[in-house]
Amino acid sequence: MKIFGYFRSSAAFRLRIAMNFKGLSYDYNLVNLQSGDHLSDDFKRINPQGRVPAIDIEGNILTQSLAIIEYLDEVYPAPPLLPSDPLGKAKVRGIAGLIACDIHPLNNLAVLNYLRDQLTAEEEARLAWYRHWVKEGFDGLELILGANVETGQFCFGDTPTVADICLVPQVVNAKRFNCNLASYPEILRIFEECMSLSQFADADPMNQPEAAELA
Repeated sequence: MKIFGYFRSSAAFRLRIAMNFKGLSYDYNLVNLQSGDHLSDDFKRINPQGRVPAIDIEGNILTQSLAIIEYLDEVYPAPPLLPSDPLGKAKVRGIAGLIACDIHPLNNLAVLNYLRDQLTAEEEARLAWYRHWVKEGFDGLELILGANVETGQFCFGDTPTVADICLVPQVVNAKRFNCNLASYPEILRIFEECMSLSQFADADPMNQPEAAELA
């Protein structure tokens, strides 16, 4: 099993967490997004979209972190990362989608670089963009987590799910971009609960082999 990723990629961070929970070993292949490795012909033969993560499982290439994680959850069912009942699954996927589909795509490196290179946005404007979309998403997420009777130690119940796997990288990035998170006590409580577990902490970008050189 080979994973193609980058230490700061939120999507690759999600996959690392899931792999840790499943106890799966893999060969790691660095795709340096800063130097443009993802745009190379070699990598685009693996993922024509030029995004990470990608995973090679006996010659089968899978892309998109949530699709990969759900595949792993079906093939390696213990511990489960989704509830067993359809309603629970839908609720967890809803939280995961809020983060992975509504917040993250507006704030990833490709978007920030486009704002800088094509729209000549200054750094302060790019930071304002980033923080705005985090606030938009977290405002709603905080209310959802506070209102749901299913919210427990984690986003859904007392065991981690795909919702938490999506939440943690987004909070780590929000902290890196100095977003004001004071209004999100429930999000921060769950984040701290997650980071007390080795599966999350070991997947942190700064604990990856390339971090010391590229951070």
